[in-house]
Amino acid sequence: MSHALFEPFRLRGVEIRNRIWVPPMCTFAVDAQDGVPTDWHLMHLGSLARGGAGAVIVEATGVVPEGRISPQDLGLWNDEQRDVFRRVTDLIHSQGAVAAIQLAHAGRKGSTWRGWGERKAGTVPREHGGWTPLGASPIAFPGLAVPVELDLEGIRFIVEAFASSARRAVDAGFDVLELHGAHGYLLHQFLSPLSNHRQDGYGGSLGNRARLLLEVVDAVRAEVGEAVPVIVRLSATDWTEGGLTPDDTEQIVLWLKDRGVDMIDVSTGGNVANAAIPVGPGYQLPFAERIRSNTGVPVAAVGMIDQPYQAEQIVATGQADVVLVGRESLRDPNFTIRAADELRYELPYKPAQYERAYV
Repeated sequence: MSHALFEPFRLRGVEIRNRIWVPPMCTFAVDAQDGVPTDWHLMHLGSLARGGAGAVIVEATGVVPEGRISPQDLGLWNDEQRDVFRRVTDLIHSQGAVAAIQLAHAGRKGSTWRGWGERKAGTVPREHGGWTPLGASPIAFPGLAVPVELDLEGIRFIVEAFASSARRAVDAGFDVLELHGAHGYLLHQFLSPLSNHRQDGYGGSLGNRARLLLEVVDAVRAEVGEAVPVIVRLSATDWTEGGLTPDDTEQIVLWLKDRGVDMIDVSTGGNVANAAIPVGPGYQLPFAERIRSNTGVPVAAVGMIDQPYQAEQIVATGQADVVLVGRESLRDPNFTIRAADELRYELPYKPAQYERAYV
């Protein structure tokens, strides 16, 4: 019996073996604070690939040091990081999965304490590896430091940094690139009128607010060429009056489509603290379905997708092209193998070394 979930999917020249992908999920595990991947990342990401996922997307990776969410984030602003990332991509490939990476700049949500361990709140001080965050406007995210508003020179530097990191990512062996334009990080901060009060060409109208994102996409494409698939993660709504709306996002996706973006990773929220988000199984799915239907751009759905039959229905009914299984993949790195068993599909890349567990 065939299942939509296990059909291959193609982005440009990259064939991905199924429609269950692992989304980028921060682990804040670089204790040296130098952005260099560690044995933890090798083990963590390799196990997700071995578990049968079609693609494994490496967590938000800073394109510059001050683009990290926390001092313990991964980075891809220098060649040492690039060279160590090659170990990660080689291992992912050896397990039959496609290696992808999310390139990001945290903007005003940067220099925060990592999400585990210390459990401290607020902005990390310089003596603990922190920095002064940057933003579209000098508007603080609640509980964090007021960011320095980026000037035009700073904007140009960030566009170039995304392009340089994209080149390093390709040179490190990554097959697919994702640009982080969601969750209240820098590109989203420019997109949303709640965090962008600029009076220049990067503020005001939706076209102006989308300018930085579009310039980053253009620079990345010019740097890596036409063969490399590019995905953009967007928050389809701010879930807050006066913020980014689904209509806005649909227009942004059409602009991205014109620039050759291959897929939209559809998420929501993150730019406003305590937004009224109706969280539940598949709660973001209507936004993915709408974007796919109205723009013709392939979409990845994410958000409390944790059951095999749920995932199969999403893909089989055309609500999304791909499902991103996040927290459930952390609970069970073999989710794809389990999904195949539950759906009675004979997965050809189930590890033979574990055969005794399947009988």
